[in-house]
Amino acid sequence: MVDVTVQTPPVETRAVRLRHFWSDYRRSWVAVLALAIITTLVLASFGAPFLVPQNPYDLAQLDWADAFLRPGQTGSGGYVHLLGTDNAGRDMLSAILYGLRTSFVIGITAGILALILGISIGLTAAYFGGRIEALLMRIVDLQLSMPAILLALVMAAMLGQGVPQIVLALVVAQYAYFARTTHGAASVERRKDYIEAARSTPLPTRRILFKHLLPNVLPPLIVVATVQVASAISLEATLSFLGVGLPLTEPSLGSLISNGFKYIHAGRSWLSIYPGIFLMVTVVAINLVGDQVRTVIDPRNSR
Repeated sequence: MVDVTVQTPPVETRAVRLRHFWSDYRRSWVAVLALAIITTLVLASFGAPFLVPQNPYDLAQLDWADAFLRPGQTGSGGYVHLLGTDNAGRDMLSAILYGLRTSFVIGITAGILALILGISIGLTAAYFGGRIEALLMRIVDLQLSMPAILLALVMAAMLGQGVPQIVLALVVAQYAYFARTTHGAASVERRKDYIEAARSTPLPTRRILFKHLLPNVLPPLIVVATVQVASAISLEATLSFLGVGLPLTEPSLGSLISNGFKYIHAGRSWLSIYPGIFLMVTVVAINLVGDQVRTVIDPRNSR
């Protein structure tokens, strides 16, 4: 009787790299700074109700007499508006932090859902091959041939405004990146001996896919996920700026920039500049973190 033992590839190196992840990551002071910035922005945005003087999207807390106050001026409520106010008397710092919270929620939610969908499609195509692989990957290739912003714009126009609609539009626009990355990595792993040995046993397909195959294709997906979260934040802001994302009654950096853009020639540039700076810093910092994560988990890089 032949004893068939299913063994996954050696994971000792990976385990060691994970234990020493932080020591590898902090070798780049730029990446450490980017991580600190992202951490600060996340904490500030989700703690905004306790940090800022008002809920900028509660009409009962707004005073029209405070409209267009310049940065540093004191409003009727007795507190200083560090970044000024907009045409509705909304404190800009408060509005930006509330908008950042929405951006993080949409970006992370869309990224996770797109990751799950992309992994499912990529693993299925790589594992079964044949007509299933040809059909699924042709759909993915067709989508990748179109700009993500164009696809997200069309989906947002069809679905309407609101957070759930924007998340769904971003998932449809981004899942193909995860599917293509998963398929490429899984196709290589699929031909290795440990997968062939697993297929020769009575193990269910689901167990082979998610316990043996998936863990070995996750490293590149982690990098893609960080990039796509930043992309989702940018896409949401772009859609809101164009008027098909979130309405003005909901917090969004894109809608703040769009609203302030109308007054930029009237000498009220702070209405667009400050939300734009926060958006740029957030996206750049996430991309820097993702780039350093790629460097750390890349097996071609030695400690």
